[in-house]
Formats: sequence, C-alpha cells, structure tokens
Amino acid sequence: MSLLKLRPSLLILATVVAISGCQSGSKRKQELAYVERPVEQLYNAAAVQLDKRNYPRAILLFNEVERQHPYSEWARKSMVMTAYANYQARDYDEAISAAQSYLSLHPGGSEADYAYYLIACSYFDQIVDIGRDQRTTELALAALQDVTRRYPDTSYARDAGLKIDMVNDQLAGKEMEIGRWYLRSNQTLAAVNRFKTVVTTYDTTSHTPEALHRLVESYLTLGLRDQALAAGATLGYNYPTSVWYKMSYRLLTKEGLDPEAVVPKRTLIQKILPGGK
Repeated sequence: MSLLKLRPSLLILATVVAISGCQSGSKRKQELAYVERPVEQLYNAAAVQLDKRNYPRAILLFNEVERQHPYSEWARKSMVMTAYANYQARDYDEAISAAQSYLSLHPGGSEADYAYYLIACSYFDQIVDIGRDQRTTELALAALQDVTRRYPDTSYARDAGLKIDMVNDQLAGKEMEIGRWYLRSNQTLAAVNRFKTVVTTYDTTSHTPEALHRLVESYLTLGLRDQALAAGATLGYNYPTSVWYKMSYRLLTKEGLDPEAVVPKRTLIQKILPGGK
C-alpha cells in the first residue's frame, strides 16, 4: 500500500475511497490497550476506519502503528495520516500539530509536501468573515505561500495558488472595511492609508476598483487634486467600464478635472500616491 499525493478532499491511500463530509473533532488522549500486531494489519485497520469516517478510531490505530513500530516506513506514513484524519474531523489544531510533528522528524520525507499542504489547508478552512480578526487568514497566507515556494511544480502548489487569491481578496476586504469606517468617521488620512494598502499590496483583487475610487474621494476631501486626478486616471485606464470609475469621473469633472486628459499609459502601481514615480 502506498500514500498517494492528492488533496485532503480526495483519496490519499490506495485502499481509502474519497471521503466527504466531516464530523466534529475533539481532543483524544486515550490509547488502545497494547496488543502487538503486525504493522500492515494495524495500518490497514486504521485505513478501514478512515474509510468509514470513524476518525477518532482511525487516529488511535494510526498512533498505534507509531507506538508499536516506531522506526518503520508505516510509522512515518501514519503520522501524516493522523494529520489527515484530524483534518477530516475538522480538528484543525490537532491536524496542524500532527503535520508539524512529521516535518520536525522527517523534513525530507516523501510525504513532506503533503504535510505542508495539510497545514495550509487547516488554516485556510478556519478563515472567518472580514468582520472579525484576520490572524488566521494571515497564517493561511503564509502557509500557502510556503507550499508554492517549496513545491512550485506540484498540484499542491497550483491549488495553493488559487487559495492565495481568495486569501488576498479576504485581506483586501478587511482593509476596505476599515478604510470605509475611517471615512465615515472623518479620519480621512487614516482611510487613505488603508485604501493605498489595497492598491499596492492587493492590486489584483476584486476590491481594487473601489479602493481607487475611495482614494479619489479622500484626496478631493483633503484638497490633494493632483493625487485625486492620478487615482481617477489610473482607475479609468485599468477599469474603464467600472461603476467606480463612472462615480470618480463625475466627482473629478465636477471639480474641473478631466481624468481622460491625463496620459497615463501607466500600470496600476505607477503611482497614484504622493511621492509615486
């Protein structure tokens, strides 16, 4: 039997069918009574329980493989399978801990890429809405970037790349939420800093057009007409059909400024900010 390299939502064992749906995880401190058994028998029994979605029992059996046969190839694989079973049970802290334990003991192991991917997915699946603290989102981003950096040519990296796009959109959304709050509170300079972060750090996300428009609003409020015009021109160049550009265009022309008269054959990052090049 060999460990296949597929995503957590798919098979990673030749003997385990695809598993969907999860059941609640809990801390598991109990151990099986010690009954010496052949390593293949223990591993197969654990795989059967995983197939049945009996994750607590599967984890106990995988742990028993490690306890009875600590120096075997099966013990190494069982560490990853313990992480996977915890992930399926949505016990993400335990999944991360098990995967990290594997990596500390077997940093160059054949399952290391999957262990890094499991850690990233465990953080990613805990991401909450933008109205709450985004610490887990930041951890997910770092872990996903670790996967793409370490294993760039794998299916794990490709999936991590897609997840990174979603994480960046989430973080940009948080910046926008805070920026809007600052605008409503007449803290315009603080709002500008948030919108600038979206434009410079998260410029490929869905929030960029609104961020540019909010910069037009903010700069006009502050009397920074050149910066407002540059932001509007950049918005028009990159998103000419956007509703946000239409709104910015109205604001700017009302002030006697024409964003379409500005030449910028410039990219989004070249620069709508004070001191930009």
